[in-house]
Amino acid sequence: MDFGFSEEQEAAREAAEGVFSQVAPDGVPSPALVPGAVADDFDRALWDRLARTDLLGLTVPRAYGGSGLDAVALCLVLREAGRAPARVPLLETGATALVLGAYGSEELRTALLPRIASGRLALTVAGHGRTGHEPPERAVTASPAADGNGWVLEGVQTAVPWARTADLAVVPAHTPRGEALLAFVAPRDTPGLALAEQASTNGERYAELRLEGVRVPARDVVEDAGAPDLLLRLLATGTCALALGLGSRVLEMTSGYVSRREQFGFPLATFQAVAVQAADRYIDLRAMEATLWQAAWRLDPVDVAVAKMWAADGVRRLVQTAQHLHGGAGADTDYPLHRFHAWAKQWELSYGPAAAHEEALADLLAANPPD
Repeated sequence: MDFGFSEEQEAAREAAEGVFSQVAPDGVPSPALVPGAVADDFDRALWDRLARTDLLGLTVPRAYGGSGLDAVALCLVLREAGRAPARVPLLETGATALVLGAYGSEELRTALLPRIASGRLALTVAGHGRTGHEPPERAVTASPAADGNGWVLEGVQTAVPWARTADLAVVPAHTPRGEALLAFVAPRDTPGLALAEQASTNGERYAELRLEGVRVPARDVVEDAGAPDLLLRLLATGTCALALGLGSRVLEMTSGYVSRREQFGFPLATFQAVAVQAADRYIDLRAMEATLWQAAWRLDPVDVAVAKMWAADGVRRLVQTAQHLHGGAGADTDYPLHRFHAWAKQWELSYGPAAAHEEALADLLAANPPD
């Protein structure tokens, strides 16, 4: 059996490597001492380059102008994005395109997917704090509109990335009967929707979405109950890919530093205590990688939980060890390592920390014991 990536998947990875290798870590804004906006917008120039290389249409079906690739291809590209780290809503947009291709109506696909593929539509997703293993979303309720055409949303979603700059926000909600759905709303132009400023660990602008009587036409809603679950599993898995890319870059930075930095006339890399710590982090990376591809391939809740556990704990250990082995240089804000540390902490907690997925895994195995 061939466990390698397909030619199309490898081509996507190579294209992504070419684009993201142009993003210098020094060009990524540093988190403010008081967390808040490090920039008013995401990296539009990078977004345009991704569009020109057809990477924004990676998961858009071919019939709508995309490449029609799968979650594995998306994670290969996200791994390269994590190495930058890239300030673009690539995860949210790519995951939503996959869900639209699987569950969206023909009208919604036709309206959104070609614009996603061309780079004219950037999306974000509410539900940043969820793991994807909970019951249907309870933060936002969706009641049938009085005229029978569409839904009315009520509720609050916190910590929504790119909410102030994305063109559309995907809001998971539940109906009075407990059924799950996805609603597409314009964050800045929808009556009844207000944005409250929030700070993120990496310094980016987040927002709290407050929905009070927000009317969403039926054409802008995906009512299949499988859509919210798949979307959140894709987001959690994509976060693992971002963490893997970041961790790989950080270990490379650390290896280079301890090979150059001398103490007592010898490179730090020759000291056993340093080498052992670096070897432990290499093992973390290999475990993160193995569990990621299993999750991206199967998108099974158990595999996603295992991958997120390894990614959350692994990326935290990687940046902590990197800071320790860099010594004072690791704390210097003129050196880019602190930026990677802030993004690592953000991705560690996004869509649930390791402990939340451990609990979810226990529940999943109890409900469905392995043979």
